Amino acid sequence: MIRPRTKRLSRRLLPFGLIWMLSGWVFLLVEYAATAGFDQLPATAIQMDGRIFIVSSLAVFSAGVLTGWIELKYLDRWFGGQRFVRRMLYKLLVYTLIFMVLILLTFPLAASLELDTSPTDPRVWQKYLDYFTSLTHLSTGLQLGVGLMLSLFYSEISDFMGPNVLLSFFTGRYHQPVEESRIFMFVDMKSSTAIAERLGHRAYFQLLQAYYRSFSEAIINHAGEIYQYVGDEIILSWPYRPGQPDARPVDCFLEMRDSLRQQDAWFRRHFGLAPTFKAGIHLGQVTTGEIGSIKKEILFSGDVLNATARIQGLCNTYGVDLLLSADMCAQLTGRYREQLSLIGEAELRGRSTGMKLYTLNRGQHAHLVFGQKGRAQGGESCLACVAEN
Repeated sequence: MIRPRTKRLSRRLLPFGLIWMLSGWVFLLVEYAATAGFDQLPATAIQMDGRIFIVSSLAVFSAGVLTGWIELKYLDRWFGGQRFVRRMLYKLLVYTLIFMVLILLTFPLAASLELDTSPTDPRVWQKYLDYFTSLTHLSTGLQLGVGLMLSLFYSEISDFMGPNVLLSFFTGRYHQPVEESRIFMFVDMKSSTAIAERLGHRAYFQLLQAYYRSFSEAIINHAGEIYQYVGDEIILSWPYRPGQPDARPVDCFLEMRDSLRQQDAWFRRHFGLAPTFKAGIHLGQVTTGEIGSIKKEILFSGDVLNATARIQGLCNTYGVDLLLSADMCAQLTGRYREQLSLIGEAELRGRSTGMKLYTLNRGQHAHLVFGQKGRAQGGESCLACVAEN
């Protein structure tokens, strides 16, 4: 199977290549219409035929993918802290240098195909010099610039909306509401109000930025989808197939916790404290669709979200960092089911029946088990409890 990180990178790079290739075809069509055929192109331009069209399309697509890779791998990290206009200017300077090298490499190849000769033939390089000082060069630069600006805007919008949300808007997947099976994990920072009062609004916001950034690798590695940021709370979601084991949310939770612990010293050095978090995980059916007229977004609607929020809210009551519903536990693989401990059957506000809740122990099972309304009742076999549900 393809790793989630590789799949995510491929999905993000593909639009770069497609944007560049489609913009190149548009410019080619405009030139064809303006000159009444490719045989009327200036002498400095490459005379188009089937072979050159395929080679140039692949070259432009590859250039777009390369642009996306450079953008995601390096430039986002180098210039991510700059304001939008300054960030775009810096990137344009970098890409201008890249394009000069790219044209230096691809033009002689295309010219050699046109002249049916070797790229080292002096006629090829004379054609390149003529092209470099011609209006055709300016036209090519404009074409590359348009492709670049479109792909950069795509990158910026994708970062704000999330690539999955952006793709869903373009494809119209949720234009009409659909029913889906989804897992939700509500992650909430502990003692956030006290931390905000202690640090002040500005420092607290900087802490939130670092806090959420520490989760990025874990979320990517386990194919989590960020549904919403709500202050100090983040809502993650995964599609799932009923009856098929799916431990990605628990794997994600553990890696998020480990990542935050590894940065404990850094947080204490910069903010004088180290944040911790708690989480609730539940699953069920939701209705998903586009909503809003002034501002559109994709919304999940269903009892499962309210239940997950309330499950997460009981973490402090039971003194644990993680609570899972019985439905979620039934979805886990054997390695985790052996580490489950029943916390109790809680009465969630808005529900007529109680819900059995579990926590996960990475070593021995917890021997303290809570019954209704959180009162201790003693130990119980956790595997048997899951089987009952």
